[in-house]
Amino acid sequence: MILRKQFLEHVGQTSPSPMMIEVARAEGSFFYTPEGKRYFDLVAGVSVSNVGHANPDVVKAVQQQAADYMHVMVYGEMVERPQVEYAHRLAELLPGNIDCLYFVNSGAEAVEVALKLAKRYTGRTELISMRRAYHGSTHGAMSMMGAPEGEEWKAEFRPLLPDVRAINFNSFEDLNRITSRTAGVLCEVVQGEAGVRLPNPEWLKALRARCSEVGALLIFDEIQTGMGRTGEMFAATKYNIVPDVVCLAKAFGGGMPLGGVAANRQILNSFTHNPCLGHITTFGGHPVCCAAGLAALNYLINNNIVESVESKGALFEQRLSKHPRILEIRRSGLLLALELGKPEYLYRLMEIFKEVGIMSDWFLYCDTAFRISPPLTISETEIEECCHLIWQALDRL
Repeated sequence: MILRKQFLEHVGQTSPSPMMIEVARAEGSFFYTPEGKRYFDLVAGVSVSNVGHANPDVVKAVQQQAADYMHVMVYGEMVERPQVEYAHRLAELLPGNIDCLYFVNSGAEAVEVALKLAKRYTGRTELISMRRAYHGSTHGAMSMMGAPEGEEWKAEFRPLLPDVRAINFNSFEDLNRITSRTAGVLCEVVQGEAGVRLPNPEWLKALRARCSEVGALLIFDEIQTGMGRTGEMFAATKYNIVPDVVCLAKAFGGGMPLGGVAANRQILNSFTHNPCLGHITTFGGHPVCCAAGLAALNYLINNNIVESVESKGALFEQRLSKHPRILEIRRSGLLLALELGKPEYLYRLMEIFKEVGIMSDWFLYCDTAFRISPPLTISETEIEECCHLIWQALDRL
């Protein structure tokens, strides 16, 4: 109780109603309170803990790198093995001719860098986002939160970036609004906070073609979908689209804070001149974070984790779709939104979940559906047990 009281008194809050669950330890698909209560983690830090909590490979990599060296110099000056090896490994996996990583600290910073990069590379000023998009809470990222849903978060922080336009996700007609004035188009491959809204594959192809036609950079926000969440290492690969720029974070750090902007070296070199130091970040690509991210990536690959994501997501869908309270399931790999239809059902279910030992959440732009995005390492046995608990909780609505 003392720790929770100090949490409310001394730790800056994000809302008037935090979850207030005290975490003592976490392992695999679960976390535990000091009293020993176990929770199924169906949020995974919002798609961060893809390789499970306290993954031994990641823990070992963090310990070893911390013992060797931590921060030495601001990003981009020193040759640090964890950065170089991680960038090299990612370059082998990213689609098309994307071969270079600019390391930052978070998803929001990755978006900021991508927006600056689009302006610098093209010499243009207009930026285009998607309605119901979420990209972060810094001024630039917030500017790209598509109206009208994003207005609730943006209104009190204006003025934001000028020359920003929002178009409709999956709208072929709106693609005509991308013109020779457009520096970059920022797009989530799967809209996460809108409640897992899937792209029309033909629309993605048309989006790619339109950006190429007018010379705008196509920027994919893979902050939530990257690192295996959708059943491929990157959602861009799943839909066979090669963007110009990819924003990475969340699972990219293996549980540590890390972000990245991936592009072809020619594009990223725009930051090196006129002016140089086009983006500066002190802690970007921190060696301990890069070591953790590389260990997590290698774990995904060496244990064929991503190959099982689709079947695990399908198992959740199969077990829960027939409950009468579930009106719809929207899913891409192990990213699911289960639609209840009414906010009051959702809020009540969140309380029941806490009672039975399940951690879930809703979506910023969809307060009628709950989230399932567990660690990708969750076993089928754990899924069966979890679905049984979810079914029981839904029965209580």
